[in-house]
Amino acid sequence: MKMRPPATPIINIDPYFSVWAEESVLNNTVHWTGKPNTIRGRVFVDGEEYHFLGDKGGKPDMEIENISVDAHSTVITYKNNAIRLVAHFTSPTLVEDLYYASRPVAYCKVSYESLDGLAHEVKVKFSVSEELVLNKRGEGRAYSQPVKVEGVSAQRMGKGEQRVLHRSGDDIRIDWGYFYLGVKGEAALGNEVYRDMYAVYATAELKSEALFLFAYDDIDSIQYFGKNLKAYWKKDGKTIEEAIAEAAKDYDALLARCDEFSNKLWDEATACGGEKYAELLQLALRQVMAAHKLVVDEEGNNLYISKECYSNGCAATVDVTYPSAPMFLKYNPELLKGMLRPVMRYAASEEWDYDFAPHDVGQYPLLNGQVYGVRRKPDGTVEKNYNMQMPVEECGNMIILFAAICDADNSADFVRPYMDTVREWSRYLIKYGLDPENQLCTDDFAGHLAHNVNLSIKAVMGIAGYARILERLGETAEADKMMATAREYAASIMERAKNSDGSYRLAFDRPETFSLKYNSVWDKLWGTGLFTEEFYKGEIARYKKELLPYGVPLDSRERYTKSDWLVWAACLAEDKEDFEILTASLWSAYNTMRTFVPMTDWYYCDTSHMKGFRHRTVQGGLFIKLMF
Repeated sequence: MKMRPPATPIINIDPYFSVWAEESVLNNTVHWTGKPNTIRGRVFVDGEEYHFLGDKGGKPDMEIENISVDAHSTVITYKNNAIRLVAHFTSPTLVEDLYYASRPVAYCKVSYESLDGLAHEVKVKFSVSEELVLNKRGEGRAYSQPVKVEGVSAQRMGKGEQRVLHRSGDDIRIDWGYFYLGVKGEAALGNEVYRDMYAVYATAELKSEALFLFAYDDIDSIQYFGKNLKAYWKKDGKTIEEAIAEAAKDYDALLARCDEFSNKLWDEATACGGEKYAELLQLALRQVMAAHKLVVDEEGNNLYISKECYSNGCAATVDVTYPSAPMFLKYNPELLKGMLRPVMRYAASEEWDYDFAPHDVGQYPLLNGQVYGVRRKPDGTVEKNYNMQMPVEECGNMIILFAAICDADNSADFVRPYMDTVREWSRYLIKYGLDPENQLCTDDFAGHLAHNVNLSIKAVMGIAGYARILERLGETAEADKMMATAREYAASIMERAKNSDGSYRLAFDRPETFSLKYNSVWDKLWGTGLFTEEFYKGEIARYKKELLPYGVPLDSRERYTKSDWLVWAACLAEDKEDFEILTASLWSAYNTMRTFVPMTDWYYCDTSHMKGFRHRTVQGGLFIKLMF
């Protein structure tokens, strides 16, 4: 990878089991929130100790030769005067395989070669701090004990007081369940105190290589309308010890699958968007997967729960699911269905009494009803603030996603049970979508905006998506009527929003302004022809005019942008060259960014400084070009 990632992925399984290296020197390992998740890697060469990962504790460093990042692995090559050391970290959360997308086991294979032609005695030691099982160190006490795992030397560490799923929030880490550290075959295990932290360690002798395993059993993963649900990987009764033993055996075959996926992704992304675009997708995939949790409800349905990271911690957020959808539509629509099922259950409940779609279903990991714009009183009653809702936004999002799933499945079977609700939401779009009132949209950080042209475009695409669903259901006459409405609305938008330079406004009442019209990407994808070629050419010309060193601003009001919307807007271009110009600016932003965090999606286009957000699932939107 030619890009210098703003943060280096190390262990990336779910919103809690998360370890990143903040800087290219790899001296600090943290949770995605930036709070310490200290893992120390040390190598002993003929008895001399060297540091290669995490806090070096006064020991000399191995020199970093290279860091390579792909969709599932981070390979770091080090050297000193005696040896070359390779640490191959893999989080095999395969998007195409539900089991591996869920199984909470990550690897590090460590190998070495002599550089001086001499034989060496080499040992590798990983130490993992109690920070991985506490919200913050000092909040309780951790302890460890050895565990029996077939073919693996292993021990576990956990907090003494276990209160499973006892709280929710954004800047919160797990303090229940157990972390497991193992080595395939024989290894020395123990615990130690380092800088007032309790830690477990494993030391393995390197004949040529050793396989370390990192795992986390959270006991229960999600609370769903009062019921605690377990992770998908447990659905057949498998224990964490069995999963670790299995992982040790299937490493080689699983790594081959991960490499095959990464190579295929590279080839396809390079062909349609260039090498810089391909690198963006390689860095994004693990982050997107690791901001979700796959569980199974009491009826056996798969639920894929997102966490709205570094925003407010909302769970199953509709306007976060929407931008993330392309990656899942491309590789595994069942995961996208798992995101929509909780929304539809909540929308059908007595608590949700609006005629439009909800924003979220809770705050991770507790899904007991919407929290955005909602106050839950001690007496159990709920007070909802209408001004904090996103009616056109969420109705459009849900219907577009249902239509996209129908296309992916070549069937309307998934949406069929929900059609009464979908019809209601379509009526809302028809009534209010042509010229939206003063509402929030997914870009709520920019505040309320009346007459939002891009939001009106979303309504049009929602109506068109509804027509496409009706067509699959055999309701041809109604489908034709709805598509005619979409065409009428699109024509009206183009007439009322056009600027003198051929681009289109931020709001109908704000002449000569601009915004990224990312919602119209579905018109391109579906080939519905609702918006003219003149519309798209005018927009792309304006984007190139507004382009700053690190991207095109979201709209006329600020110099910040969103990574997902920038790529969606780039897809409006006819020429591959224009797509590459726009996405190369995003690549440059990450390559130069001095805020060392997992890929932010909200940053300034003139400086590449992060405005906010990190580790969010919306980076799944970067994959949209692969859908064309």
